[in-house]
Amino acid sequence: MSASQSPRADLYFSVVLTLVGAAAVFESWRMPRLENLGIDPLTAPGVTPALVGGVLTLLGLMLFVRSLAAVGAARPAAEGGWGRFAVTLGLCLAYALGLVGRVPFWLATALFVAVFVLVFTWDRARALRRIAIAVGLAVATAAAVTYLFQSIFLVRLP
Repeated sequence: MSASQSPRADLYFSVVLTLVGAAAVFESWRMPRLENLGIDPLTAPGVTPALVGGVLTLLGLMLFVRSLAAVGAARPAAEGGWGRFAVTLGLCLAYALGLVGRVPFWLATALFVAVFVLVFTWDRARALRRIAIAVGLAVATAAAVTYLFQSIFLVRLP
């Protein structure tokens, strides 16, 4: 069973996610490209919002298709929705306010991803497997994000 317990809520959220992603792509297309200044096209202001918007649109569409298939199936109501939200908000605040800028960015990101994955997928019976997956995802995410922003987008990370 997926982390989400309400296919109808997934359906509604998928529409919102798809629309927000499409709007981000559209608006980023309208941003100045600064060709007249001779800058590298990958450093244009709309590149990052377009990529993020594209990913949001794709994920929204995938969620839409998955939730359409599950809407008719009887599933239990979501448990702890606000509790999960509070935990997510707390972890994000700890990352943004407590880690970023105090430890190297790659380490902050790796710690955040590992803890987030462990908190939301913990299974005592499969603890070692969950820890290995969380560490693997954390290392891959931290490396990919750091490389992407420093080498592709030329952003100095804290």
